[in-house]
Amino acid sequence: MTNEETIDIPSRNRRVFIGEEFDLKKWEDLEPFFENLKNRGINSAEELQQWFADRSEIESYLSENFAWRYIRQTCDTANTGLINALQFFITEIQPKLAEYGNALDKKVVDSPFLKDLQEPGYAVTLRGMKKAIEIFREENIPLITEMQTEERKYGAIAGAMTVTLDGEEMTLQKASDRLQSTDREVREEAWRAINGRRYEDHEKLDELLNKLVSLRHNVGRNAGFANYRDYMFAAMGRFDYTPQDCFDFHASVREAVVPMLNEVAQARKSALNVDPLRPWDTKVDPRGLPPLKPFQTGDELLEKTIRCFSRLDPFLGDCLRTMRAMKHLDLESRKGKAPGGYNYPLDEIGVPFIFMNATSNLRDMVTLLHEGGHAVHSLVTRDLALNSFKHTPSEVAELASMSMELITMDFWDEFFENEDDLKRAKIQHLESIIETLPWVATVDKFQHWMYENPAHTGEERTAAWVRIYEEFTDSVIDWSGLEHFKKYIWQRQLHIYEVPFYYIEYGIAQLGAIGVWKNYRANPEQGLKGYLDALKLGYTATIGEIYQAANIPFNFSRGHITELMQFVKGELDELKK
Repeated sequence: MTNEETIDIPSRNRRVFIGEEFDLKKWEDLEPFFENLKNRGINSAEELQQWFADRSEIESYLSENFAWRYIRQTCDTANTGLINALQFFITEIQPKLAEYGNALDKKVVDSPFLKDLQEPGYAVTLRGMKKAIEIFREENIPLITEMQTEERKYGAIAGAMTVTLDGEEMTLQKASDRLQSTDREVREEAWRAINGRRYEDHEKLDELLNKLVSLRHNVGRNAGFANYRDYMFAAMGRFDYTPQDCFDFHASVREAVVPMLNEVAQARKSALNVDPLRPWDTKVDPRGLPPLKPFQTGDELLEKTIRCFSRLDPFLGDCLRTMRAMKHLDLESRKGKAPGGYNYPLDEIGVPFIFMNATSNLRDMVTLLHEGGHAVHSLVTRDLALNSFKHTPSEVAELASMSMELITMDFWDEFFENEDDLKRAKIQHLESIIETLPWVATVDKFQHWMYENPAHTGEERTAAWVRIYEEFTDSVIDWSGLEHFKKYIWQRQLHIYEVPFYYIEYGIAQLGAIGVWKNYRANPEQGLKGYLDALKLGYTATIGEIYQAANIPFNFSRGHITELMQFVKGELDELKK
């Protein structure tokens, strides 16, 4: 085990192609390098490999340059200078990168020397390049730029939302902690304040989505697809499953998991002895115990997480120690931060950045475990030869993070010295998995509906949302008098605005994570090895092959989901004894 004094801070690889001192100020600084790549003769496998290396170097630089602009802006959404710096990259750099990216892909996909490249991963990279060529349309470049500009507005709108409770102005994240209060009046006041504040902006957020749906539909149609959904399946490189597989996932979750959701809600209603069960009753401990407080400050959260990771494997703890030494974390909630949490890869240095909005609750603890899983993934792939080898599809990225939530559970005593609190934490987390799969199905099915029906009105959209939401939620909670809030629950889901169709991955990866945990339960050493073996592949293999490396099936069937959920139920039952 190590501390910051003995941590070996990584350094980035030397910039051989663009030079050590390169600093992006304007597009003209970059253009000569892209012209070089575009026009360079390639007459051998060695020259082709060097071409890939040079392209990877400049793309790594640009990826990290953009990452820091995004990170700084989300850490301070009201800072005009940071907003402008991000906007400069989106409007001045990315459109030209799109044009050159297509030209560079075309340059090498038919090279006779490709067959001589031995490095694992070129076949997967080439598959993606061919698909990118297939869907590229020059007329989409300004539309995509406009889309990205509009998408950033969501974070600004949501980041500005605060409520005042007991005379204190606070973020919605902090106010949400009160939903765990044992005082039902306190919970109701907080719930109404949070949802009332969101509702104040529901028209603004509706208009923003209207604009995004229209832009996105045009992008899909321009590329020759029936709708944006079909375009996104190609753009996201979903080679391993289809929309029909998503529909099968929805149906399997509805049949196998929603009944469990009803059981949990009914048990909660009985334990709380309330009638009816209301939306503000879903986060409080059902036995009326005060909310779990696994930490008080962001520093304490990080230190306990490092100890937890280290007990699983010392290397994992060192991953977070390295990030702490490099100040690659911003954990605590504050006014002006964008909502949510993320692990952002930094492609040159290979040490990512974790952003989140911690207050002091269990969900925040799990969030850092989750983002820490992403961070480990970044660090175990940092030495892969090409940038494209490191960027895994979300189904794999989320497997890394969601598995970490579960395989660290044996060490959660770092957060909870009291045995009863420890059991409560595990029960709450496992019950949250039962909630997660139906919510993923809800959000995903809603997005399919929106883009299959791009001319829908706002009224049709809210009606579709309510219909789909009720298909996947429990039938116990009473929404009487709160229907206007229910219609807009989806607006809290930033993925719908910022990363469309990025959500089914959470469901797929949750199933995979349960499989990884099941393996770990059976044999900790082999289970952890399979998990890390899968992560180390990066994107040098297909999704199915990566899941196979972890010794888990890539399977959406009702039978498989039922088997996994019965395992979760068994673990829950054991904890509740």
